[in-house]
Amino acid sequence: MRLVFMGTPDFAVPALQALHTAGHDIVAVYSQPPRPAGRGKALRASPVQHAAEQLGIEVRCPVSLRKNTQEWEAFAALQADAAVVAAYGLILPQVMLDTPRLGCLNIHASLLPRWRGASPIQSSILAGDTQSGVTIMQMEAGLDTGPMLLRESVPITAHTTATTLHDALSALGGTLAVQALAGPHAAVPQPEAGVTYAPRLTKEDGRINWHDSAEAIDRRIRALTPWPGTFTQLADGTVLKIGNAQPNPTQQHNAPPGTVLDGTLTIACGTGTLRLLQLQKPGRGMMEADAFLRGFALDKGTLLHSLPVE
Repeated sequence: MRLVFMGTPDFAVPALQALHTAGHDIVAVYSQPPRPAGRGKALRASPVQHAAEQLGIEVRCPVSLRKNTQEWEAFAALQADAAVVAAYGLILPQVMLDTPRLGCLNIHASLLPRWRGASPIQSSILAGDTQSGVTIMQMEAGLDTGPMLLRESVPITAHTTATTLHDALSALGGTLAVQALAGPHAAVPQPEAGVTYAPRLTKEDGRINWHDSAEAIDRRIRALTPWPGTFTQLADGTVLKIGNAQPNPTQQHNAPPGTVLDGTLTIACGTGTLRLLQLQKPGRGMMEADAFLRGFALDKGTLLHSLPVE
């Protein structure tokens, strides 16, 4: 089949590779333009652009598609049977959605209609969902509202992190994209019940509120590591990033939430406690707790703050 592929981050790379391996003729790849990255702020191509160039596929990187009639014409000239979209990052105008013979298919990292929007992987862990998955959807103008062609779930356990779930769904997305194009598959409208939205994340979403339960804080750490990362503050304003922790939801205490309870970095939560396993202090990398404590004291009774320290 003659395809256009549209994607930008690591999540989309397995789908591009799977479609290429399946023998589809990928006539062009669309990806976000190279961005400044690293200490030198040199322009860096996206993971999808890098993968496409390795496969010898033409890459197009428009800054915007809105009112971009020149790009609309170039897209139409590709005469694609279908476009496959995975975390591309630009909104496709209706004229582009209507151009391919079979329309545009989206690889979405959730079990639609739950978690439409920008952060479905993180939102599913934060909410305590027991499963996530991938939906292959026929795209339309609404935000992830199109009819579903394929849908497959994966479990979320007490140890699932954003990284492990990302990798599982990324691989599954490639498999389902190939299956969707091998069709035909009935397009099933999304149910009106059960719609939830996954907002775009900010760094402030990573701030730990020690008044939450130990389980909720653990979910936040697993959901938001490595980005935007979770953090807390000391009384002097020092920011400590938290990379991994172990909740004990039934451990009783009488201390204010955020209090260091012992020398193993067990922290009082709204209910239960949380033992910090990996931490990062300013200017250093993430460390195991014992290595961290050799160079940074967090004495029993120290209070970790839930709100910004003035």
